[in-house]
Amino acid sequence: MNHDTDYLENTGDPSLKTADLTFSEAVAFIVGSNIGSGILGLAYTARFAGWPVLTVWLVIAGVFTTFSMLYLAEVCLRTKAPLQLPGLAEKYIGRISASLIYLALFINCMSCIIIYSNYSGSFLFTLFGIPQWIGSLVFTIPCVLVIWFGLKAVGMWEKFVSSGMILLLIILIAASLLSAKSDISRTLYTNWHYGIPLFSNAVFCYVAQYAVPELSRGMHRTPHKLPLAIIVGMVITGILLSAAPAAVLSLTGVEAITQYVPYDWGYLLGQWAFYTTHLFALCAMMTSFWTVGESMVTATIDMFRLKDERNFYTRFLVLFCIMVPPFLLARTYLTDFIDAIGWAALFGDIVLSIFPCFMLIRARKKGDQQPAWKCGWYSHPAVMILLILTYCLVCGYCVFSLFGLLPVH
Repeated sequence: MNHDTDYLENTGDPSLKTADLTFSEAVAFIVGSNIGSGILGLAYTARFAGWPVLTVWLVIAGVFTTFSMLYLAEVCLRTKAPLQLPGLAEKYIGRISASLIYLALFINCMSCIIIYSNYSGSFLFTLFGIPQWIGSLVFTIPCVLVIWFGLKAVGMWEKFVSSGMILLLIILIAASLLSAKSDISRTLYTNWHYGIPLFSNAVFCYVAQYAVPELSRGMHRTPHKLPLAIIVGMVITGILLSAAPAAVLSLTGVEAITQYVPYDWGYLLGQWAFYTTHLFALCAMMTSFWTVGESMVTATIDMFRLKDERNFYTRFLVLFCIMVPPFLLARTYLTDFIDAIGWAALFGDIVLSIFPCFMLIRARKKGDQQPAWKCGWYSHPAVMILLILTYCLVCGYCVFSLFGLLPVH
């Protein structure tokens, strides 16, 4: 693939360039960002509160996250240059905010790459007996190569792999619900006492604000389709996030669910389900890796005002600095460190969800151009305040739970 042909001539910012993404590639970009292997753990996470509580929180978190992403979409459409989140933040709400957003992106990227490098090695060892460090390399190298070729390559591969990933998940869900061992009544257990901690998990499932500036660069020829791509991608995400734990719980019930869902599916549906679940998990980690990695590369170039992203040395240096350290950390098996990174990533996701409110307010006053599309009633200050309060409550829960003052399951 010719790297240079992925981009069109850009008359704005000299670092980041535009590309041509189709509508389906943009939707896949959103789905791939949100659907990671963590979807397999939602049933276990929801075992105390129950699937109905999880679904309620998934809807609420999904709606608020979509609002936040649509705010960013309008901000991007009001800005001539194809900036990433740090550049947009600096332009509209200052350098300190840009630094905070970059830190949030960095922690999120670090967390994802550590987790995916670790678990991909474990999954490939389980499936093929490959040593874990070799399995991690087998997974990571193709992921990095796709990111190397830029936004268009990521969009194309997202569409291809995400389609297969969704097909595998649909097969597993259908087989579960149609199985003679399935009992839908098992999914109806509800205990709201554990509802608040479950909401923090629902919030973590959705955050993909970093994908919006990438999609804006990719849909520069059809900017009016950007919000629809976001909405369709988020709706598909929400359906999958809710359906997968329902299928698992219909088989196991809340009492028998284990932390390792692939074994549950394999035990109850057969060995084919065990292998299919692991293949799905690898695809899900790969699609998330691509979107997080590509967004982090462009955010770094944007934040530090580096040369043209097509420049060989610039892209190689940024990719090396972003990908190698977390890969090496994943090999250390520092569980406490990985857990700490996970908590930090949650705080970072809250930052990414709240800051678009302030960015939109300023962009409507200081934007470069009239946008091809504007947010509707959901950009009213009252809705923004409700969104900010909701995420602040999630942040408060995280702080109290760290000190053991609230339930964490």
